[in-house]
Amino acid sequence: MVIHSKSGSPRDGSPDAVRGGGDPRYLRQTCEQSLKNLGIETLDVFCMSRVDPNVPVEESVRGMAELVSEGKTRFISLSECSAQSLRRGSAVHPLASLQMEYSLFSRDAEEQGQIDACKELGMAMMAYAVLGRGMLSAELRKLEEMTADDIRADLPRFHSANVEKNLELRRALDAIACRENATLTQLSIAWPMAQGSRAGGFIVPIPGAKSRKHLEENVRAAEIVLTAEDLAEIDRIVPPGAASGTRYPIGQMHRVNI
Repeated sequence: MVIHSKSGSPRDGSPDAVRGGGDPRYLRQTCEQSLKNLGIETLDVFCMSRVDPNVPVEESVRGMAELVSEGKTRFISLSECSAQSLRRGSAVHPLASLQMEYSLFSRDAEEQGQIDACKELGMAMMAYAVLGRGMLSAELRKLEEMTADDIRADLPRFHSANVEKNLELRRALDAIACRENATLTQLSIAWPMAQGSRAGGFIVPIPGAKSRKHLEENVRAAEIVLTAEDLAEIDRIVPPGAASGTRYPIGQMHRVNI
């Protein structure tokens, strides 16, 4: 088991505000709070949630490196940063991984260079939201059925202007999954693993599981072998940029790829 803890970002109540979180003092505070909450002495990986536009990434990584030298975490990593920030940060201290949204519907990491940078730097890439935040799962809810605390109600890909196009893509992918004797969920997890295996298997999907049934379904995705022909067909259906709508509300997109 690997314990991976993220720092989070300070919030001031404004949804579109530029949030910080890169100050070494804040990173130390959140790391130590995680250790206290978990009742352990050392994290396996401590990850900075977002690059702070007000703090050079080198300064943030240097502060996290001090936590490594003090034995409070074994490794450090970054999340949702640019390829340039990965290279700048790794020049200060080795980075174990990049956590970034990456799925059949979110292929920004290919276009923006993060996957190439991870490969170049010998880092893992942790792909989150591999099920398109539910758009690629069997239990897709309609917008009007979502509860008040469901963040997807604010995500453009679930808005009426975009959802029908995305469901059309989903149906085409579901046909491939059926051909593979798999669920759409399993195809969506197998795909990033197949992408990573082309270059040594450095892409690790991290799907959620709210039940044992979901966990077992997720694990069986490792048994799916996608051929070059399968991957080419998937690329034709969902090339980078195919999904309709941004992955976060427009006002929050400035928090990624910094």
